[in-house]
Amino acid sequence: MMTGLGYLQFFGYYLRRSLPRSLERKRERYSREGDNRKLAQLGSVVPFDVFNRVARAEWDTLLFFYGVVMCVGGLGFMGYLGLLSEALYTGWNATAANIVLGVVSAVVDNIPVMFAVLTMEPDMSHGQWLLITLTAGVGGSLLSIGSAAGVAVMGQARGSYTFMGHLRWSPVILLGYIASILVHMWLNADSFALFS
Repeated sequence: MMTGLGYLQFFGYYLRRSLPRSLERKRERYSREGDNRKLAQLGSVVPFDVFNRVARAEWDTLLFFYGVVMCVGGLGFMGYLGLLSEALYTGWNATAANIVLGVVSAVVDNIPVMFAVLTMEPDMSHGQWLLITLTAGVGGSLLSIGSAAGVAVMGQARGSYTFMGHLRWSPVILLGYIASILVHMWLNADSFALFS
């Protein structure tokens, strides 16, 4: 990501350096052709600057996600994700493991939980993969810090959307979490068979 942003910044620098000459050539051409509409459009051209957009983002939100993903990467590098995969998906059945990971995603954040499960590569059926996706997504909403949307909204709506304010709705979200699991297991019962 940082490499891509760096390339975009170099491209923006090139555009800012070459924009005045390019605009002047186009102004001359359009004034010779008498195209006043295109000449008026040239006045609204702004140089490209990717970091101007990134600067408007909440840095505490960006650093939160960066830190969480780095922690998951570190745990994977040290071998702890392999141990966790062995304990969860071999010691328990996949359904219990996926439900517990959904609750864990409320604390850790659902994106790194899914990243960790994908890194573990457990041998699961199609229904179980759908279940972990469902539980990580819905379970991440149990707490405001468990979903990217919750963290972003807390950063944007300071004071009006808080951790404690979200906590009032956690029992209702927990009921939805349980109901969504039951409905998924009922509707997709045939997809839980593991085919080898």
